[in-house]
Amino acid sequence: MKIIKKFCFCSLSLFVSAFLFATDLPDGYGGVKLGSSVETTKEQLKKNSDFGYNGDRDVSFLPGQNNTLIETDATRWGSTFLERCWFQFNENRLYTIIINVNRNKMDYYSIFSKLCEKYGDPESLTPQKAQWSNDDVTMTLEKPLTLKYVDNNIFNEIQDKSRVEKSVFEKTREMFLNDL
Repeated sequence: MKIIKKFCFCSLSLFVSAFLFATDLPDGYGGVKLGSSVETTKEQLKKNSDFGYNGDRDVSFLPGQNNTLIETDATRWGSTFLERCWFQFNENRLYTIIINVNRNKMDYYSIFSKLCEKYGDPESLTPQKAQWSNDDVTMTLEKPLTLKYVDNNIFNEIQDKSRVEKSVFEKTREMFLNDL
């Protein structure tokens, strides 16, 4: 009986500590959150001068479906750590944030170290990039110095919609092979 109690206590302790110390990835930067509408994103960009947002002249409509792109240039402000930023929308939902960081004021190793400290070791590490992800967000630090946030759910929806269905020949071929 004591062994079962100890096992239950240890299991519960591990579960609680994993829950308490698990860190979620950020769903955006500087008040701008993935999944936000174009209008909400514009409001947040206006509140944070680090992005260098100039209003509707920074907004473009991409060819195709209901896609919008906001591009900002923070270099004109001089004191920011950001350079250019892009905010991509699909059906009025922000699904990608791309931030170029000013390499004259910040370095890759400093950002990489801070991200590791906050979110643990990256799940993928190559000479070109480090990547952290969970079910909702993929965060990537790329060289020379670009930080990307992607809403996995919206991105997967876009990919699913863009897939071409198999031709009748491919379907019948597959059925034939399955019948063997």
